[in-house]
Amino acid sequence: MKEGSPISASLEHVAYYPPRKAEKYATVVALHGRGTDENDLIPLVHSLGLTDALLISPRAPAPFEFGGGFAWYDVGQEGVPNAQSFGASLDLLRRFMDEIRAGYPVDRQRVILLGFSQGTVMAYSVALLDPASFLGIAALSGYIPQESGLPLAVEDLRRFSVFVSHGVYDQIIPVRLARESAELLKKAGARVEYREYPMGHEVSEKTVRDLSAWIKNLLK
Repeated sequence: MKEGSPISASLEHVAYYPPRKAEKYATVVALHGRGTDENDLIPLVHSLGLTDALLISPRAPAPFEFGGGFAWYDVGQEGVPNAQSFGASLDLLRRFMDEIRAGYPVDRQRVILLGFSQGTVMAYSVALLDPASFLGIAALSGYIPQESGLPLAVEDLRRFSVFVSHGVYDQIIPVRLARESAELLKKAGARVEYREYPMGHEVSEKTVRDLSAWIKNLLK
């Protein structure tokens, strides 16, 4: 992939183009976790071997006070983001999604959100507010914020695909939240591929292999 010049948008971001030129591209939007930035997930996505996909990765809007980097929201109680910071970031991210669809050669029928930790919470929220606009979600080490008060679409998701992965020993976001999210999606009819790994709050090599196979199959 080759880095391109980013458009002016609501969120700072990086964009990487595949080597093959096309009028429109399948697009992966990667949302990083707390305490990192827009470059954090780039090596992960590159390792998936997606030779024909456009990659866009935005930076969360709030500086993270403890250790540098950025965050999407302040942590509230377990499984419930701080309402004020979460709502502000969600508004920005939804605007950003509209901007990149208009400003980049995005195939609107093939947009996948990939998130890690807080990025997964944001990915779930954006996609479940408007599931028809996304092909699917790769949800790594996160959860659906069911108590956020958002009108999330969790009733009819029969055309929606989700890859959920989580570490059994995750001490940051308990694995039970991932299990609850997966069950909620399955009940709504989504096609869910759920994976647990003997790891903590991280992404393992096995995760990458499984995710690569899932995302390539989805984009066929």
